[in-house]
Amino acid sequence: MHHRSLKGFVSLGLLAMLFACNSPKTEDNAFKVDVDYHKLDNGLKVILSEDHTAPTVTVAVYYNIGFRNEPKDRTGFAHLFEHMMFQGSKNLGKMEFIKLVQQNGGILNGSTSFDFTNYFEVLPSHKLETALWAESDRMRGLAITQDNLTNQQGVVKNEVKVNVLNRPYGGFPWLDMPQYANSNWYNAHNFYGDLADLDAATLEDVTDFFNTFYAPNNAALAIVGDFDKLEVLEMVKKYFGDIPTTQLPAVPDLSEPRQEEEKTFTKKDALANRPAMAFGYHMPERNTPEYYAMGLLDQILLQGEDSMLHQALVKKNGFTGNVNGGINMLGNMMNYNGPMLWIGSLFYDNTTNQEDILAAMDSVITELQTNQIDQATLNRALVKWRSSFYDAASEYFGFGTADLLCSFALFDDDPSRVNSIEEEFKKVTPELILKTAKEYLRKTNRTLLTIEPGAAS
Repeated sequence: MHHRSLKGFVSLGLLAMLFACNSPKTEDNAFKVDVDYHKLDNGLKVILSEDHTAPTVTVAVYYNIGFRNEPKDRTGFAHLFEHMMFQGSKNLGKMEFIKLVQQNGGILNGSTSFDFTNYFEVLPSHKLETALWAESDRMRGLAITQDNLTNQQGVVKNEVKVNVLNRPYGGFPWLDMPQYANSNWYNAHNFYGDLADLDAATLEDVTDFFNTFYAPNNAALAIVGDFDKLEVLEMVKKYFGDIPTTQLPAVPDLSEPRQEEEKTFTKKDALANRPAMAFGYHMPERNTPEYYAMGLLDQILLQGEDSMLHQALVKKNGFTGNVNGGINMLGNMMNYNGPMLWIGSLFYDNTTNQEDILAAMDSVITELQTNQIDQATLNRALVKWRSSFYDAASEYFGFGTADLLCSFALFDDDPSRVNSIEEEFKKVTPELILKTAKEYLRKTNRTLLTIEPGAAS
């Protein structure tokens, strides 16, 4: 109840004053986020971003542990642990963290993603110190009991049942596709967790996990909003500066081999009443020229009603009412670090032939692999990407900016990338789009997953 579902936030309180959060813009209307980056002696990455648009602050703490680098015999552990972080710390009893934020007119949440687990609060700006104290209290140590662990194991298992096992198309395609398309266990296991693994977690496991990963040298703290940087940096040092570092384990090898043959799978779904299909292509490595080109190919092929696949599958042929998807089903193309899939999915009627859908889709992709797009098409894709980027940055009362700052700090050691990443997309040429489409949209780089319905129509 305290954490967000994997695809959307559940608010946990009401701001004393609702307000519209503007995108960070300078007076000349160019996109510019204020970025002041520091590292404490204990390794904590601190990003301060002043924005006096509204009298509120967002505090976000990101830990560099997510679904894919959790321990091998403990699937779902990163997510279970997100729940445990609300069960009490040295000075705050069970659920008191939530009460503290809500009673001060704030909202809060947490979530688990591929490469991080995050926690954030949005509060009136004069309550910033309260949030820093509370987050530092959690980072210093959890006060967890067997009762709390047993209780949260039950909560997570119920969440799996509600969101995946007892729902038609549960986990399709975000949870399913990585398991079928990837071959490295870290990228291909059940991120939500095997129920047996969740049951097997002990109090000792929880303590070890906390002591290993929930340390300042494995974390980033972003503060966005209405505050004074110099004053707040001293506050951060006061509350976080003396938290001890930990010895981090070796980073697991997340690499995926080049896929050389198309993979096709069928999954029976007893609760589904019509077929569905998802396609997944392995992405280029993050921050390469092809990665930025793939971001624009996503806009050209999949995003919006003007996209080529929407035009071919929805408008022209009427095979489906919608085609959904993108890069990183648990966020956006900035907030992950490792192998990733470009995924699309659609639902269709029992009378529709999947071969016809695939033929129409292949025709669109072959066109992109054969002929260079014109500059006008590329420019339109860039405008669409920029719009989605601004949306991400201005999401949820400053949380969107904090998310980008923490991601760029954790993964690139450079939160100022928030202000320069657009330039990388502007470097993409029609030639690079053609080259990227040939290598990354080839059939042999594709995994197809069909949901076979088992329920009566």
